[in-house]
Amino acid sequence: MLTLKGKHIYLRALEPEDLEFVHAIENDESIWELSNTLTPYSRFLIKEYLKNAKQDIYEAKQLRLVVSDKKDNAIGLIDIFDFDFKNKRAGIGIIIKDPEQRGKGYGAEAINLLVDYCFKKLSLHQLYCNISETNSASLRLFERAGFEKIGLKKDWNYTSEGYSNEYLLQLINK
Repeated sequence: MLTLKGKHIYLRALEPEDLEFVHAIENDESIWELSNTLTPYSRFLIKEYLKNAKQDIYEAKQLRLVVSDKKDNAIGLIDIFDFDFKNKRAGIGIIIKDPEQRGKGYGAEAINLLVDYCFKKLSLHQLYCNISETNSASLRLFERAGFEKIGLKKDWNYTSEGYSNEYLLQLINK
């Protein structure tokens, strides 16, 4: 079982017991624009997803981990997606579920743990993320972790307020 431990949080593999937590995040309409979600997910679909989460990253091309505090409370999810072994790159994304838990350093610690895992264990050369131009908190979070803005995708996402721009950020393993 994969476990990555930090000072205040740790990252762990998904478990069947995470059904309600994942269901709550996936069905939180306030974050659908972040994840490009258009419809709600049923508990059945998430249960099937959790059953199949045992595939390794080389097969699934993605990995979702739970961000847990030291009391073993799930507080967020962090993802590796678009895993490209040939080119040694992947995308990453994170969500801390409860707004009261945001801004406490958990996201930064989780990103640092995941970056370390990607570069040292998976031998990746680069990581990237896509962040809305208006999501200043996430932009600061990733820039503090060493990611650099390398491009702005104009009118990239359609939202309830019209089209929005999205930054592409990149971190290259030196």
